[in-house]
Amino acid sequence: MKILIIEDEKELVGAIKKFLEPEGFLCETAFSYLEAEDSLSSYNYDIIILDLTLPGGNGLDLIRLIKEMNRKAGLLIVSAKNSLDDKIKGLDMGADDYITKPFHLAELNSRIKSLARRRHFEGSTELIFNEIKINTDSNEVLVNEKILDLTKKEFEILLYFVVNRNKVITRESIAEHVWGDNISYADNFDFIYSHIKNIRRKIETNNGRNYLHNIYGLGYKFSDK
Repeated sequence: MKILIIEDEKELVGAIKKFLEPEGFLCETAFSYLEAEDSLSSYNYDIIILDLTLPGGNGLDLIRLIKEMNRKAGLLIVSAKNSLDDKIKGLDMGADDYITKPFHLAELNSRIKSLARRRHFEGSTELIFNEIKINTDSNEVLVNEKILDLTKKEFEILLYFVVNRNKVITRESIAEHVWGDNISYADNFDFIYSHIKNIRRKIETNNGRNYLHNIYGLGYKFSDK
């Protein structure tokens, strides 16, 4: 699950990352309006945490860009205690939820997980695709009711495929989603092939079908067709 944190308080950003990353989230950051604009125009995210008060611009203006460039992203706005009007504007513009400073990191984590379930997992903590069952709370995968022994990266790749099933996913998209935005500067993405191969093998070991199809010259598609 890839998160963009748009917040100019670096100490707070560090605390959020330190809390969320052990929970399985990949956190990218933007400390100003211009940095956020660049990230939103270049990459896709599952969840966006947006502070409405930013150096260089108004966070409300970024909501329009988020809805244009990252339509599927869940949006959680961060606001000050006395900014009721901004919260209302943000929600009216399409934000999914808000949290007021100061907040507890455990509450932020709960809101993010709730938002992810609503946005990407149809409100459930469990995704089922034929014989494959993924629990997004425990980060466990079962194939034919047997637990699959996946690495953290393999889990994230498989989850990404199941959420985007029947769509062609490029190797670049997989790399950015699982390893972060800076991986886009890698010379090649051959390492993705090794992870895909391992996922296939592990699923088939539990008598599961191979749903990971190579789409020549484009990437992969997770499909039973």
